[in-house]
Amino acid sequence: MKPREFWLLIGPSVLVMGGLLVLPLIRTIQWSLQNVHYGTPGTFVGLSNFTAALTDPRFGRAVLFTVIITVISVAILLVLGYLVATGVNMLTVSRPVVLGILLISYVLPQLVGAVAFSWLFDDNFGGVVNHVIAFFGGPKVLWFTDPVPNAILIIANTVWQMLPFAMLIILAGLQGVPAELREAARIDGASAIQTHWNIIIPTIRGVLGFVTLITIMDVLRIFDSLIPLSPQAQAIGNESIMLYVYSVAFANGAQQLGLGSAVNVLTILLILVMLTPFIRGIFKEAKVAR
Repeated sequence: MKPREFWLLIGPSVLVMGGLLVLPLIRTIQWSLQNVHYGTPGTFVGLSNFTAALTDPRFGRAVLFTVIITVISVAILLVLGYLVATGVNMLTVSRPVVLGILLISYVLPQLVGAVAFSWLFDDNFGGVVNHVIAFFGGPKVLWFTDPVPNAILIIANTVWQMLPFAMLIILAGLQGVPAELREAARIDGASAIQTHWNIIIPTIRGVLGFVTLITIMDVLRIFDSLIPLSPQAQAIGNESIMLYVYSVAFANGAQQLGLGSAVNVLTILLILVMLTPFIRGIFKEAKVAR
């Protein structure tokens, strides 16, 4: 491909990315160094916003909670996504129907899905889960006011909504595994578990890395689903980073846009730190593939 053709093809994408990503990022960094309120020009305050964020215990709790939620959710998504994708890959005629059913939770808007999911745990709407626990003799669980049950509820909802995405990508990876490899493993007498662990998983390692990348980014930015799932998030310490940003920058006339921008910059750095091992793995695989 000639350089001119290359730039003609990639030019529109570069312009759109620059307008929608680069310019807002530059403005966010600029505001993170300013004291900004709505309708008034910002005044330069140096690193004060970063200092205020890093010394705020509430922000520290939000970071810790978000990282814990992310690590647990991503681990569950990888394991469950692989198991479900393996099961779906074994289907033949019924595969489209099963895929359609599994995708329902993914196509729902996050807020709508979270509201519907919360009804399973909310006694005001029947609270099916608490009825099941009571049937087996368990105590009533305070899903919305007790920190640990509420964290479990948030993780369950995150897995429920993102599992179809993880399953679909892993399923595509499984279908790309050469049949000769499975046949060779079978002839060598490998069990099903040995075939998956020693043959299939190493073969689709890049796909699993991609799923991990996307799910980490998505869970670190969790926000709107917490509104119905954790209405007392700040009081019980189950506030996510994005919920903290909304609270200090927009909610209840807070108007601390500089502090909110500083937290956004810190969040971008946190995402880069958590993604670094996976990005390095992808680059290594790309070098080997050359």
